[in-house]
Amino acid sequence: MLEEMVIRNYALIDSIVLSFRQGFNVLTGETGAGKSIIVGSLSFLMGGKTEADVIRSGCEEASVSATLSVRKNNIDVSEWLKNRDIEFEDDESSCFTVIVRRTIKTSGRGSIYIQNIPVTRQDLSEFMGLLFDIHGQHNHESLLKKDNHRRYLDRFLDIENEVKDFAKLFLELTEKRKTMEASLKNERERDERLELLRYAVDEIEKAAIKPGEIRELENEATKLASFEKLATFIKTASGCFSEGEQSLLSQARRAKNALDNAAAVDSALGDLNRRLETFYYEADDIAADIRAYKDEMSFEPQKLEDTNDRLALLYKLKKKYGGKNIAGENQSVSDEDSIISYKENASAEIEALSNAEENREKLKSQISLLEKTIVANAQILRKKRESGAEKLKQSITAILKNLGMPNAKFQVNIIPKENNGTASYGVWGSEDIEFLISANTGEPLKDLAKIASGGELSRVMLAIKTALLDQSSEETMPDGVQTLVFDEIDAGIGGEVALKVGEYLIKIGKLKQIFCVTHLASIAVRADNHFKVEKRTEGGRTFTGIGPLSAKDRRIEIARMLAGDAGEAALAHADELITKYGRRSC
Repeated sequence: MLEEMVIRNYALIDSIVLSFRQGFNVLTGETGAGKSIIVGSLSFLMGGKTEADVIRSGCEEASVSATLSVRKNNIDVSEWLKNRDIEFEDDESSCFTVIVRRTIKTSGRGSIYIQNIPVTRQDLSEFMGLLFDIHGQHNHESLLKKDNHRRYLDRFLDIENEVKDFAKLFLELTEKRKTMEASLKNERERDERLELLRYAVDEIEKAAIKPGEIRELENEATKLASFEKLATFIKTASGCFSEGEQSLLSQARRAKNALDNAAAVDSALGDLNRRLETFYYEADDIAADIRAYKDEMSFEPQKLEDTNDRLALLYKLKKKYGGKNIAGENQSVSDEDSIISYKENASAEIEALSNAEENREKLKSQISLLEKTIVANAQILRKKRESGAEKLKQSITAILKNLGMPNAKFQVNIIPKENNGTASYGVWGSEDIEFLISANTGEPLKDLAKIASGGELSRVMLAIKTALLDQSSEETMPDGVQTLVFDEIDAGIGGEVALKVGEYLIKIGKLKQIFCVTHLASIAVRADNHFKVEKRTEGGRTFTGIGPLSAKDRRIEIARMLAGDAGEAALAHADELITKYGRRSC
């Protein structure tokens, strides 16, 4: 529901803040006052194409924003917002609030926000289309979209959940058929892939790689390649510790004995003596370790050759398989782990590809079962639609007669889907639904989009909405659209027909929020809330304004609509209409 609307610098509007209520709302005013500007600003907010010439003269930017109250049970809207990470209040109340804002600058560029999240014009149109229908000016009219005709019929029959279940099955079948097609098409690639993977697994398994092996072999190769230098360094180090009286150990032993004696004389040297003792024993251990390393040293030319050969093999495997997974993506693990990981993934893919034939047969069986189910369910849906089409036709035709179209013929066409003469199926069933109409005697049935009169088109939508409401209650809304805007609905009608139009608008207004631009007092008098659009001139500039009418002002406006002025006769007539048909006013 539209709760509040703020319009700034749009056409002749300077700045307007409007608050609206649920129910039947009418907008009236003199011809040329700017009623179409209000509808145009709403069309702008719904994502309609707009040029910069809508910006008020002398201004740089026009903007329209709205505060919307959305029912929690409107799953389409909440899912749309969630899918785009647009947050909304999800408390225990029955409704949540959404704020929408759109601007346009003189450059032609603009901005669009839903809950302060920038969106595209297409997104805005899609979102607002879930909440609003505008009828009468051939803009944003869901009635003209043939895809919606099927939805209207299904809502009338209360089979929307069955249709959604059918769509899920159809999409599942589509995906499985794609999988099957890809499986058959890629059989040769599968065989080539299997051969490649098997060779890789065999090559890696034969190498018997151990974690950390490359680093160990690199260290061993470096040591063997520089054996002579290493032997010289070890010999020198060993000699420093143990050769002659000037060796490190001999000197340390002599110093230790001297400091032992000194500490016996001066106990203050005890700590220093203990440190020297630790140094001496540590040096003795180091000398022993160096001697052991020296005794074990031996040069083996064959070992160096074997080490280099092993390294060459591992380097080759590393280049072919290391550092990437089987999809060619980089991975940050050790050289050996990446090669082993490649082998494990390749083995898993081999198993999957090797079972492709078995999987294909299983897939064929699933496809066959789905096809049979879809054919059976499509036949059930078709029978219901064929039966319901006649009921909807009769209901809408009867309503149109009451709405001043006594010679109108409404037709619900059910067109079987075919492909080269063979029955085919779509995501919503095995047929297309199309609404046709003949508005006047002697005219052939034709597409709704070819209705010339905006008023006739509005009345057709009013008839459809009424027919849908006849099948529902306040607890079971027939669709998610909460606000309907009717412009020109009174074109070419009057008298009893206008009263009937008002009755139907009231009926829909019990479940929906209705906005109706009208010139007829007999329609306006039935409104729950009455707004007047006026044009005024101040300081050499023209302004369009709109506001709710008090009971007194409403009486005067109804009189003006009846007679063009507020004379006594017109006021008396207005009082009569208000007494007989009037409802509460804002």
